[in-house]
Amino acid sequence: MRSILRLSVVAAAAAAALSACRPDEVITTPLVPTAGVRFINASPDTAGAYGVDFRFVDLLENSMHFRQLFREQPTTTSGVTASVLTQYKASNATQPRQYVVFLDDTIQSIASTKVFTGTANLTAGTNYTYIMWGRGRAGTLKLANWAEDVADPGAKVALRVINATEEAIDVRAFVTGATAPASPTWANVPGMSKSSYVLVDPANITYNVRRAGATTNMFADMPALQGVKAFSSAGANGKIDTPATPGTTVAGSAISLIVYPASTPGARTPQTAAFQVPAGAFVWDRRPPSGL
Repeated sequence: MRSILRLSVVAAAAAAALSACRPDEVITTPLVPTAGVRFINASPDTAGAYGVDFRFVDLLENSMHFRQLFREQPTTTSGVTASVLTQYKASNATQPRQYVVFLDDTIQSIASTKVFTGTANLTAGTNYTYIMWGRGRAGTLKLANWAEDVADPGAKVALRVINATEEAIDVRAFVTGATAPASPTWANVPGMSKSSYVLVDPANITYNVRRAGATTNMFADMPALQGVKAFSSAGANGKIDTPATPGTTVAGSAISLIVYPASTPGARTPQTAAFQVPAGAFVWDRRPPSGL
């Protein structure tokens, strides 16, 4: 009987302890206001062995742009070249943020080298681009930034070019299969600058890039990101369950071609044949409506 009594007392105490551990109400953790930040490495001569790192150093968060190589690892799929490392990452927007651009290397003395430091004032719900361009050896290296506040294109698609070279260029955007027009879509775009957007009807689009006033191409014409409209994974009779992705065939998208310079010979940037000449790669600036 005493054993049963002891067990009853222990059970009651355990139940009381469990009850005390259970909250009477659900406590909701407030969402932290965030902005989207992307970093583009467009410098042809400034890097550690693995490029550079862009990171906020005032708060611990998963927003670091790690091992960003020159041209952001351009990858060609179905004829379209995109910089796969160029991504918006959620960053805390509750205070002015402190950032540093480091050389990325396995040698500590190099990896601790700060290329740029600064303060970012981020607005929640806004996307931002930070781009490192110019040449450290020539004293033209800069870190520029801007808010990606492109207006909603509505039933159109917004197109732009980012000129990361140090020379002016002419760029033509035209429907794939047509002939490049005589007049540039964007004429004499200065080095290390971005153009304004132009609105076009959704279509497969090709970009043609030349030095300002030249009659020959800097590189072969490039088909732009096409995107995918929202669709049903179950087929024609299924409910639409896959959201749209940005591209020139999807209304509401904003797309940019980044024109990169050639790597500087002897620098720690990539030195393969593809990097010994100027080249381009596409990124998206604004997503279309999901379509769900």
